[in-house]
Amino acid sequence: MQDNEIRELLQCARTLRLQAGDVVFREGDRCPGYVFVRSGCIRVSKMDQEGREILLYRVEEGQSCMLTTLCLLGGRRYPADGIVEADAELCMLAPAEFEHQLAHSGRFRKFAFRDIGNRVVELLKLIEDVAFGRMDQRLAKVLLRLGEEQGRIVHTTHYALAAELGTAREVVSRLLKDFERQGWVAISRGRIELLESAALRRLG
Repeated sequence: MQDNEIRELLQCARTLRLQAGDVVFREGDRCPGYVFVRSGCIRVSKMDQEGREILLYRVEEGQSCMLTTLCLLGGRRYPADGIVEADAELCMLAPAEFEHQLAHSGRFRKFAFRDIGNRVVELLKLIEDVAFGRMDQRLAKVLLRLGEEQGRIVHTTHYALAAELGTAREVVSRLLKDFERQGWVAISRGRIELLESAALRRLG
């Protein structure tokens, strides 16, 4: 949709301002409306019975939440959790307004379904990585991406990396120790220094 169309649509939406760590939805919640992110980021993840978490996707500026849209379309409850990762401003369309826009606005309908399509492709890639990818290669890719965002010093935890990769924290700790022994990274509490990005890039 064009910017003016988005602004016109959001005039009838409720604005929510949330801080990092706030809960947008929990698994089992009813869906209160269509969510569009104007700024910030929502982290959507799934937790298993043993408390292990896997990141499904992030919803960032200019995007909608695929699970929210699917829950509205199917009348289902949320199958995962949505937590604010960076302070966010959200717009929420009531279910009736969402249905009206879907029925009467071709551009909105195209935007909503294109967003679902993009997310499905991302989730298929995630499934492929989890099922067939080497964990050391996947960890190297995540570290390099975080390095591009944060610089040489990456502020993260072993648990956060494990959730990103859909594995156990112990696996990440073991791989990071291997990277450290080879001189590629330096590990300290809550931070990882990237010493040899070229080596990580060759691995990833």
